[in-house]
Formats: sequence, structure tokens, C-alpha cells
Amino acid sequence: MNGSLIVFIVCLCLLGYTFAGYPLVLLVWSRWRPRPVACASFEPPVTIVICVFNGAASIAGKLASCLEQDYPKALLRVIVASDGSTDSTEEIVRQIGDRRVELIAFPERRGKATCLNEVIGSCTEEFLVLSDARQRLDRGAVRALLRNFADPAVGGVSGQLVFTVDGITPYGESLDAYWRYEKSLRRAESAIHSSVGVTGALYALRRAAFAAIPADTILDDLLIPMQVVLGGRRVLFEDAALAFDVPSQSATIERARKTRTLAGNFQLLTAHPQLLLPWRNPILLQFLSHKVARLLAPAALAGALISNLLLALNGSALFGLFLAVQLVAYACAACGLLWPAANRFLPAKLSAGFVSLNWFVVLGLFQFLGNRHAHLWQTGPSVQPEAHDPAGDPR
Repeated sequence: MNGSLIVFIVCLCLLGYTFAGYPLVLLVWSRWRPRPVACASFEPPVTIVICVFNGAASIAGKLASCLEQDYPKALLRVIVASDGSTDSTEEIVRQIGDRRVELIAFPERRGKATCLNEVIGSCTEEFLVLSDARQRLDRGAVRALLRNFADPAVGGVSGQLVFTVDGITPYGESLDAYWRYEKSLRRAESAIHSSVGVTGALYALRRAAFAAIPADTILDDLLIPMQVVLGGRRVLFEDAALAFDVPSQSATIERARKTRTLAGNFQLLTAHPQLLLPWRNPILLQFLSHKVARLLAPAALAGALISNLLLALNGSALFGLFLAVQLVAYACAACGLLWPAANRFLPAKLSAGFVSLNWFVVLGLFQFLGNRHAHLWQTGPSVQPEAHDPAGDPR
């Protein structure tokens, strides 16, 4: 068989499985063999942990949404861990005037992983809710997360990040569409066993299932839940636990955030090879399909295009047609990226989102190889870490 044909078929199969085959497998699997969860009303003492660096613009609103939770006041407290903030974040927290709010101000900026290790290590509550500083929480979020822990097999629960649509741009709409696709995967994975990763904007942990993470960890919202799974407990996705945010409004803004997230995926694979061992990782198939395959997608896209070109040059009308389809798709993506107004048309909007997200995988690899400080947060809301990773995720 022609070598170019083999490459084309392999690349096409990888792309087809990653973005269509795996979701179909999950759909059938989750409906055929769902694993039940013994949810019940559950009101243990709980601490909300918020790690922040220079979050003055959002911290007051975030704390208000935490303190207004539909949960017994005597059983809920909030810890704000400031990672060497240099703006007015710490002063704003001190002025809240609620005894349930505690500020831990670290004098030096060391990264979110170090903050989490120290704060969680100091907590006495058995259940923790971890959240970022920017996203507002729905009033019933904590209660919805905690009810899943009535099942002793559950070690972590992810909330759901919801994008608000007021003033959303066409590019933001493409990210919102991709995030809804991503959430459908996590929802199905949760029904089978465990979600691969959680929403960093809102997730809960059983403290006994937490293990300290390396200080240079980029994706705490992927490593922490995977450690829970390796420890023998489940990580669920809870639809009713909501956090609200706005999507990036352009590819430029999204690039900085997404590149960092994808660098974290490469870091995870190299620093934690136990995740690739079938006798250690009970959700290895899901991990490979959801995370690893997406990191290979840019190479598969390039391989499919180059091999298709070579096959078409040999005079094959069929592969000439395949090549034309690819070129039209890339042309639509170029229009969407270069002329934002073109994103009003669905083909341009979806193509631009798909191509840009795969390009971010390449940039993420470069950042992983060249940036030793990627675990430190960047200032500005557009690049702070979140988990609507069509990531963490290609979360």
C-alpha cells in the first residue's frame, strides 16, 4: 500500500475517533452501563478555598456569591489565599467584615499549587470547595456539590462552568459551542466512572483523597482529580453546581490562556507517567481518548493535509476531492480568524474555533519546552487559568 495512503488513513482515523468516535462511544457506554451515585442531602462543615493573584477587580463579587450560598452559615467558611498579590486584593478581603472569611496572605508569589498545598494542609474540614477568584457562583452550588459525597466512593465533584451570552462575540460563540461539547464528554465520563479533569472555577474534594502536588504544577484541576481516581475514588460532574463566566472574545485573548493550559497537559504526561499505566489508572481509555489524542491532533491534521496533497498530485480524482474539502475548511478558518465579521457564518465560526484550538496545542508544546515559569499566574483576567478547557482540553 502506498505510504501516503497509509498516513492519510491513520491520520483520518485518529481525528475521526478523537472528535466524533470517542463521543459516540461515551454516549452508548454511559447509557448502557451507567454507574449509580448514592446522592442524598448532606451538610457537613465545608471550606471554600480561593487562590488569587491580583484579583481586586473580582474578589468582592466572588466573596459575596460564596457568602450567599444556600448552606448553613455555621457550617461554611471561606479562605482566600493571596499568592503575593501587589494590588488591593488583600485590603478588599480584610474589609469584608464577615467572620467566616479568612485571608492568608503569602508575601511571595510562588504559584497556585504551593498555595493549595499549604491551605488544604491547614484545613480541618473533611470537605473542601475549590474555586477561582473571577467566576460568580450560583446560590445552590455548594449544596449541589456536597450531596454527591453522601456516596463514600466519591472523592471529587466538578461543577459546571456556564458562559453568559450578553455581548458575546461570534468567536466567543464558537468557544461556547466547543465548551458545551466538552461538558457533554465530562458528563458521560462521570456516568461511566469519573470525569477526566474538573472545572477549575468550581470543584469539591474529600480532603482525605487529596495528595500534595508538585510546586510547578500548571493544571491543578487535572492533576488533583486524577490523583483522586488513582487513589480508588470517583470524580463526578454535577450539572446543578454552576459557576458563571464570560468566554474569551477573540483568538488573541484565548491564545494566552489556552497555550498555558495545553502546556500543562504536556507537563502532566512527562511528570506523571503513572497516568499511562493500565494497572494504575482505571480510566486509562478515557484519559488517552480525551487528553492524549487531542495533543496528537495537530500532527494528524498536518499529516492528513500533506499526504492528501501527495495522493492528489498522483492524479487521483477522489483524493483531489478530499483535498478540496480540506482547503475549503482551512479557507473558512482563515476568514474567521482574519475577518471577525465572517464568524457570523457558521462554517467560518466553527472552522476558526477548531483550527485555532489545535494551533494552541502547538504553542502549548513550545511553552512547555521553553517556559519554566508557566505555573505562575499572569496578571489580567484574560490569561488567568480556568478550566473551560476545551482542554484542560483541547479542560
